[in-house]
Amino acid sequence: MGNDADPINMLLSTLKIGLVDGYGGLNLATDMQDVIFGTPYLTKSESNLGVLKEDYVNIVVHGHVPLLSEKIVEWAKKLDKEAKKLGAKGINIVGMCCTGNELLMRQGIPFAGHVLQQELAIVTGIVDAMVVDLQCIYPSLQDIAACYHTKLITTIDFVKIPGALHIKFDVEHADETARQIIMEALKAYPNRKKERIYVPNEKTTVYAGFSVEAIIAALSKLNKKEPLKPLVDNIANGNIFGVAAIVGCRNPKLRGLKFHEELTKILLKNNILVVGTGCWAHAAAQEGLMTPEATEKYAGPKLKAVLQAIGRANGLPALPPALHMGSCVDNGRIGVLLGAIAEYMKVPIYKLPVAGSAPEYVTEKAVAIGTYFLTLGVAVHLNPVPPVTGSALVTKVLMQDLEKITGGKVLIGTTPEEAAKVIIAHIKEKRNGLGLE
Repeated sequence: MGNDADPINMLLSTLKIGLVDGYGGLNLATDMQDVIFGTPYLTKSESNLGVLKEDYVNIVVHGHVPLLSEKIVEWAKKLDKEAKKLGAKGINIVGMCCTGNELLMRQGIPFAGHVLQQELAIVTGIVDAMVVDLQCIYPSLQDIAACYHTKLITTIDFVKIPGALHIKFDVEHADETARQIIMEALKAYPNRKKERIYVPNEKTTVYAGFSVEAIIAALSKLNKKEPLKPLVDNIANGNIFGVAAIVGCRNPKLRGLKFHEELTKILLKNNILVVGTGCWAHAAAQEGLMTPEATEKYAGPKLKAVLQAIGRANGLPALPPALHMGSCVDNGRIGVLLGAIAEYMKVPIYKLPVAGSAPEYVTEKAVAIGTYFLTLGVAVHLNPVPPVTGSALVTKVLMQDLEKITGGKVLIGTTPEEAAKVIIAHIKEKRNGLGLE
């Protein structure tokens, strides 16, 4: 408070912070997690609330810390026999939000839902424990859990909820903590209220694990020496009109619009390959957009032919048209992929026929991540409209002048159709700049 008051200077400072977040936060965290837990590769699993199993002890891991959730998966396997002693068939771990994305990408653990579905998981009546760490944790969870037998377990000292059981997690005692959490779920299992059990049957198949390394490995089946060549060649000839990264939250103010899903479908129809992370990944998976069958149903004819060729080379009928690249922190993977494509094409990122979209953003981290991509030179569609339009100067800088600084700019579209229109127009402009039809 009481420091910088120049709007231009503040925006430039924000761009610098965006770079710090991108390289010192996203990329660094993803690299460290890949070192510890392994780089994700193609995996098949399931999504939606139907992944909860009534005859198992169900534990939902929710948040953004894979250090904890990976240990819970490990100890669930070790204590599986204890669950069977209680009459259950075993322990079923499912993910929620981004820690769910992490477990899905690396271990094929099914995920139950996105940020707006965390309360609904408890309402099924068969979640014996929901374990939360940090970010996107609704404080209402304990109010919901109190109506059921579910143990809500907080694990980070600066993320506590009144009434929830707090079991502190630190890396030095990871095994002890994970074991204690599993035992709490086992103790809760016999206390289920049968009259309150309702489990939706809906679940969809999802193919995930598309790290940059996994994408290059898939492309290498077509060209071992130059794996990016098939991708770049098909962008150049228009079979892939462009690439759009859709990321970010699910916004409760936009419920019913299905912005993520509808925008994805429109772009795919226009032969634009879609990649993404975070809650978009949950939405797209539940909509059935992350399977080979989705390529047949939703991809434009040119994009479909490319994805079928890559898929067949990798033992699938087709590659999914929407590629799950991970959790929110894994947005750094998208930046790495864009950098690799730009380096191969020998052009800066801002000249590529690509765009980003955060069509339902909510959190401050979404703003930070979006700013990172603006600094890379990527045009970023934002919805809802950011609360800056009261200033003609700031609006002009974000939507026009920024392009002269980094090559990036903010795009606005308040419906999936409007968003698709501005994204497609931007990609067309970039294609024209490269001399591509």
